[in-house]
Amino acid sequence: MKIVVIGGTGLIGRPLVEQLRQAGHDVVPASPSTGVDTVTGAGVDAALAGADVVVDVPNSPSFEDGPVMEFFQRSTETLVDAEKRAGVGHHVVLSIVGADRMPDIGYMRAKVAQEDIVTGSGVPYTIVRATQFFEFIPALAEGGAADGAITLSPVLMQPIAAADVSQALAGVAVAEPADAIVEFAGPEPIRLADAATAILRSRGDTRPIVADESAGYFGGAVTDESLVPGHDPKAAAQLRGETSLDEWIRR
Repeated sequence: MKIVVIGGTGLIGRPLVEQLRQAGHDVVPASPSTGVDTVTGAGVDAALAGADVVVDVPNSPSFEDGPVMEFFQRSTETLVDAEKRAGVGHHVVLSIVGADRMPDIGYMRAKVAQEDIVTGSGVPYTIVRATQFFEFIPALAEGGAADGAITLSPVLMQPIAAADVSQALAGVAVAEPADAIVEFAGPEPIRLADAATAILRSRGDTRPIVADESAGYFGGAVTDESLVPGHDPKAAAQLRGETSLDEWIRR
């Protein structure tokens, strides 16, 4: 099976490429660094020639509202058009649990727009909505840092290891298209402020972490249902990663 991984040199894409290759598939890691740019269209048709599956996992270079929307819309439109020309039979896209429950966050609006392009394309698809990665929680903490302390929302989340996401995507990529949303979360719920405290303390960072409900999430309002699975009536299935926060920290 020929599988093209868009964003195949990144945090999720690189181990995904390796896992699929070890399973015996012909895998193309596609990104601007390999000559494939889904925003401009450069190299896309050549990369997708003969492809059976496209796994769509790139990230926007900017998180600002306008640029992130433009990135995901242009990238996804370029991909689905090329997939139709190439006869691709399965588009797997990585999205975010609760994306459509946080419309005041520009990044979430952009991911919903991406999903809409995929579902309306006519190409068979599977949307994998994952929860926040453990790897990104330190960056969230830094976003709330000021005057020697860190202020974060105590919102409930169910974060996951990036390696578990790559493994799940490898399984989805070689399965039949679900034409549906699948939710993928870590094994245990935890509050954002508590998760950040555990990670930062393990790294010797002793800055006080203040839990403040008004802190929000990426500048938007969230509730205890926003970031955890099980609240999306459109989700056809729910999967769980195996790596706990404590195990991820030990590793």
